[in-house]
Amino acid sequence: MPPRSGNRNSARGGRGGRGGAGSGVGRGAGPLVPVPPQPQYVPPPSHVETVGVVRPGFGIAGRPFRVQVNCFKANIDEGSMFHYDVVAGKTLPPAKNMELIKALQKSIAPTIFEGNRLASYDSKKSLFTAVELDIGGDSAEFDVALPQSPSSNGPPRIYKIRLKLVNKISREVLRRFTEGKQSHDEAVSTALMALNVVVRMDPAERFPVYGRSFYTPSETRDVGFGIELWRGYFQSVRPSLSGNIINLDISTGPMYKPGPLIDLCLSFLQKNNPHCLNETIPDDKRRDLNIFISGVHVQARTARGTACKCTVAKLSDRSAANSMFTNQSTGQPLSVADYFLQTGGHPLRFPNLLCVRVSERHLIPLERCIVLPGQLLKKQLPDDDKFKRAFLEFSTMKPKERMQSIQKGFQVLNYVQSDYVQAFGIQVDSNPLTTVARQLEHPTLKYGLKPGKPSNTSIVKPTNGSWNMADKLFFKPCQVQAWVMIIFETRGRFNDDLVNNVAKGFVSGLRDTGITFVHPDPHAQRLNGQGNIYADLERAGYTCKQQKAPPTLFVFILPDSPGRNDLWTKIKYWGDVKRGVVTQCLISSKCTSAKKQYWANVSLKVNGKLNGINAVVALIGSASAQTIYMGADVSHPPAGTTDLPSYAAVVSSLDKNAAKYVDTSRVQMSRQELIPDLQEMVKEVLSLYLSYQAEQEKNRSKPERLFFYRDGVSEGQFQQVLDNELPLIKAACRELNINPRLTLVIVGKRHHIRMRPENDSDARDVGNCPAGTVVDRDITHPTLFDFYLLSHGGILGTSRSAHYCVSGISFVFEKLTFALCHAYAPSTRSVSIPAPVYYADTVCGRAKTRFDPFSHGSQTESTDASEILAAFKRDYQPLHAKRKRRMPI
Repeated sequence: MPPRSGNRNSARGGRGGRGGAGSGVGRGAGPLVPVPPQPQYVPPPSHVETVGVVRPGFGIAGRPFRVQVNCFKANIDEGSMFHYDVVAGKTLPPAKNMELIKALQKSIAPTIFEGNRLASYDSKKSLFTAVELDIGGDSAEFDVALPQSPSSNGPPRIYKIRLKLVNKISREVLRRFTEGKQSHDEAVSTALMALNVVVRMDPAERFPVYGRSFYTPSETRDVGFGIELWRGYFQSVRPSLSGNIINLDISTGPMYKPGPLIDLCLSFLQKNNPHCLNETIPDDKRRDLNIFISGVHVQARTARGTACKCTVAKLSDRSAANSMFTNQSTGQPLSVADYFLQTGGHPLRFPNLLCVRVSERHLIPLERCIVLPGQLLKKQLPDDDKFKRAFLEFSTMKPKERMQSIQKGFQVLNYVQSDYVQAFGIQVDSNPLTTVARQLEHPTLKYGLKPGKPSNTSIVKPTNGSWNMADKLFFKPCQVQAWVMIIFETRGRFNDDLVNNVAKGFVSGLRDTGITFVHPDPHAQRLNGQGNIYADLERAGYTCKQQKAPPTLFVFILPDSPGRNDLWTKIKYWGDVKRGVVTQCLISSKCTSAKKQYWANVSLKVNGKLNGINAVVALIGSASAQTIYMGADVSHPPAGTTDLPSYAAVVSSLDKNAAKYVDTSRVQMSRQELIPDLQEMVKEVLSLYLSYQAEQEKNRSKPERLFFYRDGVSEGQFQQVLDNELPLIKAACRELNINPRLTLVIVGKRHHIRMRPENDSDARDVGNCPAGTVVDRDITHPTLFDFYLLSHGGILGTSRSAHYCVSGISFVFEKLTFALCHAYAPSTRSVSIPAPVYYADTVCGRAKTRFDPFSHGSQTESTDASEILAAFKRDYQPLHAKRKRRMPI
């Protein structure tokens, strides 16, 4: 986090202790264990700069209980650390850089780096030591020799490496920062970076590494598509209220499956016969396979039988039998297959298969290549349900099992014996940290009352994040004028009897929740998914209008096959962009034998889409000040893609109960985190809010509060959001002549903090903390106002809380945020993040439906990023006017 200016806070007295964190493991089942009184929060002194506002104090709402967290306290010896800049002759891959520094320390200049002078290196530009190196001044240059590849007979290659001392930092800054006595300045940032580099060094020398995660071959699983999964460990040194801690978690690494390259290719293509890898391979399969294997390291056996390590560039155009080159000895053309026969004396087993190109001039037959183990796949993973299930099964662990695996990882990462860790005087507690959590009370929800039922049956109190709609109606049910049912499934799988049964089940299920139908019988029609869908849908709608009334709802029966995804995209484009009509898709295999619960879930979506209100969260509706709740998110293209944009979405509540929302979205530069169009987007949804208030609620007063939940950025970008996006939000408000008190909140989901109850009697379901668990002590930031809130009940694996960084003080903010997690209309479970930002995430996920599926737009020959972005913006279609005022469900 960069140095911050401004936001100096008034002094609130001197600082005492911040409150310690115990350590230990769970005690087993038993009665609720009382938690003794905890230390009070002492705010930072006035000279310490903070981001946003000073923490107003520790929360007191809720039932306290103790939790075990996947963090380990790290004590660091006093002294200095030395930061050296590493300069090589040219830019090299990180793995080669690590190899050079290892050779420098172990072979070239071991006396310079012996003992506590051992250096830790980030594989790029920064090298850190605990003692200043004796290199005859502030800089020195070294010649480091590395052997060339085994197939080369050339001499070792010489690399010039220069070390230059750029900074000396006192380790005391870390202690002062965690005690709240120092601002987060450049010295703190560098010291934290150094510690992360130090703890990374030992495992980086032994295991495949990606970012802050390391992967070991001790636990693997073949999941097809040429991929095997490896169990790994994530680690990060973090400052906290209880001192410096190491956050340690399990992670999952997709690896190229080692072994024959032919087998890898067949697994990726989901084929068994090697002969599918000949010249007749379809163009789309060739393209996908080229993307998958490019960059893979293989051990190739040359025609002479020697082994060499090569990197695959792509598949050859022709087979080994038809790939020709000029034989340097004879000057005659020769095929790759014949060359291997003549030189090695053995024919290829598969001469008609393709080769791989490993350089501009060299081709190697597929059968002569072995994929080396431990290679991380850093590309887009298969969009396949079977693969996703296998990935989820491998990466999912119950809380107690996860903590046991983490403690095993503690030993694997070798903090106690690591020479690098010891050189810096870092002692890591082997027991996971424990702290006090609080379980917030669930808010009540209000539904409509069924005739003949007691009045109190309309009020629901969730249990561990879940509630039941039995014997209840929606708070405000919608009305369906007329509806169309389109069947894309084949008649053999979805006959006319099923059409009638599903239509009756649909109407009956929606009526059970209070939704009414003017014309309950649909206009049902079968369509071919390969035909002119849009023209067919227009005709179906016109027929319904002629026979009954203009349809307000289209229900689609999709086939139970992968092709349904393309159909879904076309349907949503037609409904959201072209016609502005509500669409609801059902999968044929699920709706044919649907029970009441299935139709109840469908009704949750339909009612919200047709401007009904499913339920009202009491705490939100009882707010004394007129309040707007907004959410914003940015989604990015999959890993490995370079030609796709990012999408930004902003969502706003409309009514006082925050039960109805509207949205807007934009295309922006790929992987851009901040939202450049935020002012225009906020103004758009604010205008819809003001018009709704005036027209529907007859309220022309100005809003007094605005809570803006921002997802898609990290804790470290909080200051950037405050500096860049907060002014845009305020400017949008000024344009509309409103001035609400604004609280901006960063919502973090992609963190690695996990927790479990220390006592089993506090656990729920598979051993998770109960919904409503909040932690604001010990593991939280030394100067930010932040907390962790687990708002949903865990069903599978270990639940992940959301991390909130707050820019304004509100003493009911935890409760309010928890309440908003109950306001997501399509669910009768509390969700993991507040409804406004959950909807924003949904809008980003549906961005692809804003491009015409039948158009080949967004295509440009240009490689210029700005021209590519302009093409996507041009083809990104606006929502239909009717859709703009409906829920983004």
